[in-house]
Amino acid sequence: MITHPKTEELVQAVALWIDQVRPGLDPRNAFLARVAVNVLSVVERELTKGPAAEARASEAFAEVLGHPGEFSALNAELCERIRSGDFTETTPGLLEALRTLAFDQLAIDQPKYRPEVG
Repeated sequence: MITHPKTEELVQAVALWIDQVRPGLDPRNAFLARVAVNVLSVVERELTKGPAAEARASEAFAEVLGHPGEFSALNAELCERIRSGDFTETTPGLLEALRTLAFDQLAIDQPKYRPEVG
């Protein structure tokens, strides 16, 4: 099995190359290149931070729902229970579980964003 380069290393290499050629591009393509670099950065963070974030969310959702499961199934059930009104802001552990998910997703999507915690 090939161990290098890893997927996140390939994504990072492409982003670095785009950043190197971007200064020589016309303004429109320089902007689009910057957007591409930002997208690749999100992909890299999803690859490196996503599995741990999903595991934390699964654990938190399982706690609220009262049973274990895979993230997608737990997420779907939690959403349905919120939509139906079975779960509200007073449901023990719900807000903390959602906060965990939101902060982890922000760390992937917008790592420079620092929400006020309080």
